[in-house]
Amino acid sequence: MAEPDMKTLAQRVGKSIARHRQAVNLTQDEVAERLGIGNEAVSRIERGIVMPTVARLVELAQIFRCETSDLLSESSNRPLDQEHRVSRLLSTLGAEDRELVVELVERLVSRLARA
Repeated sequence: MAEPDMKTLAQRVGKSIARHRQAVNLTQDEVAERLGIGNEAVSRIERGIVMPTVARLVELAQIFRCETSDLLSESSNRPLDQEHRVSRLLSTLGAEDRELVVELVERLVSRLARA
């Protein structure tokens, strides 16, 4: 499997950052203010034009109250990273809803394996 190029990776990381920002109901302006940068800089990061530094990812994770690794792993297409993402999503559900999701995934995997 080919590794993603830097542009694709920056876009994936940017989308992950945007999702986390929206999940905590912050605007780009609010994030920019907390980081001490312009809102255009936040926009460029979210659009994947600029790849944030590790230090910036740590700052963003603090603002979004998430793990720094979440910002990267959610943008990864590696099976292990995707497994952890699904696990985190499932952990937010009750037992009955988790069972439903697992059943749906099993049926979907079975169907796609036959295709």
